[in-house]
Amino acid sequence: MYTAEMLESIKKVEATRDARLAKVMAGENPRRMTAEEKDAVLAAFHPDHIKSQFAELQIGPNKGEKVPLELAEILQANSRIKPSEIDLSRTDIETDVLIIGGGGAGSAAAIMADENGAKVTIVTKLRHGDANTMMAEGGIQAADKPNDSPAQHYLDVMGGGHFKNVPELVYKLVHDGPECIQWLNNLGVMFDKEEDGTMVTTHGGGTSRKRMHAAKDYSGAEIMRVLRDEVQNRNIPVVDFTAAIELIKDEKGRATGAVLMNMETKEILIARAKTVIIATGGAGRMHYQGFPTSNHYGATADGLVLAYRAGAPLLYAYTLQYHPTGVAYPSQIFGALVTEKVRSIGAQLINSEGEAFMNPLETRDVSAASIIRECKERGKGVATPDGGFGIWLDSPMIEKLHGEGTIEKRIPAMMRMYLKYGIDMRKQPILIYPTLHYQNGGIKIGANGMSDVENLFVAGEAVGGIHGENRLMGNSLLDIIVFGRNAGINAAKAAKEIDKLGKPTLKHVKDFAAEQKAAGIKTDKQSPILLPRYTHGNPRFEAK
Repeated sequence: MYTAEMLESIKKVEATRDARLAKVMAGENPRRMTAEEKDAVLAAFHPDHIKSQFAELQIGPNKGEKVPLELAEILQANSRIKPSEIDLSRTDIETDVLIIGGGGAGSAAAIMADENGAKVTIVTKLRHGDANTMMAEGGIQAADKPNDSPAQHYLDVMGGGHFKNVPELVYKLVHDGPECIQWLNNLGVMFDKEEDGTMVTTHGGGTSRKRMHAAKDYSGAEIMRVLRDEVQNRNIPVVDFTAAIELIKDEKGRATGAVLMNMETKEILIARAKTVIIATGGAGRMHYQGFPTSNHYGATADGLVLAYRAGAPLLYAYTLQYHPTGVAYPSQIFGALVTEKVRSIGAQLINSEGEAFMNPLETRDVSAASIIRECKERGKGVATPDGGFGIWLDSPMIEKLHGEGTIEKRIPAMMRMYLKYGIDMRKQPILIYPTLHYQNGGIKIGANGMSDVENLFVAGEAVGGIHGENRLMGNSLLDIIVFGRNAGINAAKAAKEIDKLGKPTLKHVKDFAAEQKAAGIKTDKQSPILLPRYTHGNPRFEAK
């Protein structure tokens, strides 16, 4: 499958493998960067630092702040509805807690809201479980081993996020982590375990302890399987293929439902609720800066648009995570995730000359920036047939370190993915390059999960502040469980305090349109965009 030029470069990787292996066995992996070196490589090469790719918001709660060009476009776009044409006197769905999004966070929220006595309904624009949760591979962090502690986990999270994290959110993340692992285990998640039942844990980039719990390399799919089953077992209604296109507020400014659209028929539905939870996930399918993505098809930042138009501020919307190891070749799976677990169990990042140019477990932002530098400045990337570049991830090192059969046992899905294209990662290295993976920023919330709009709660990747400017591996699966459960519990509690629904209104949509007009914004764009467009002549997806 590899080209002749790639095979020549692989020979250089193989020529240095034994020497590199000896260093690793002696505890001499390439050294970690100093804080100053990290800052320098991030400033020079990370996409978040390319000023020309950001625009200043002209309207809304975050007016004056910089966000990616593509996000600015949809945050300041036109609504999909005309308020005067929406009949709010009718109700198609009535519930206590309306959850927008059917991934891991939305499902965890639904389970706990139901557990706390609320009537719950999930609406999701694709199918229940079509979410980034399903695609998460490497694992879920929690400090539940004797040599670890939530305090140590806290320090790792804060450091990984460049100390921009919201402290109270990080505190909740790490302190609720062990309980959430046990909750998942009790629900039936099949975590990797030793013969005596002890959970297997490994390192991730930026972690000071082995606290990564996994189910082979399909951890997210296993967690989503169990959460979806539990939602179904509880008979919680799920309305598939139905997107929220605008929030509804009451006369007091509280969230009280949503305008929905059937994705197949385009029929408009009205959902009324006492509280609302946004759990719409990420934004990879916005393809910021033309990057490929590891995200599922529906990851188009819908929740950010809905909340922003309703008056909820965003936090750190300028920062995205470009996972350092996305597939660079073959082109059929370009941008797909190569889980960090491949590095955590021994694979090294190697340039075209066979050199291990960095420690394999630096944080994701530093790793991504270093790979981009190696390709663009140092000229030591490996060319691909479609005009791109990549760096080798020396996967055969894994079995040199841990024995034959380790790859098939620990990362079987990854092995099978490559075998489909004639590449055996047990014998040959794989070619990687950063891929758009995670929305670090999102909607601002308090420790109870509520946004600045009363009774509008948020959970999962749509939240900003938990991870600061960079997320560590395994904290997203933890995040969706901790803050999904949290949103469900608190939304149910808030719903109980409301006797009857207030008068529904879309005044905030009209007000936003007036603000748009006053700022001189003229656009033919509508948002949320709901699904990406992959069409000829769409400049967003042309090579850059």
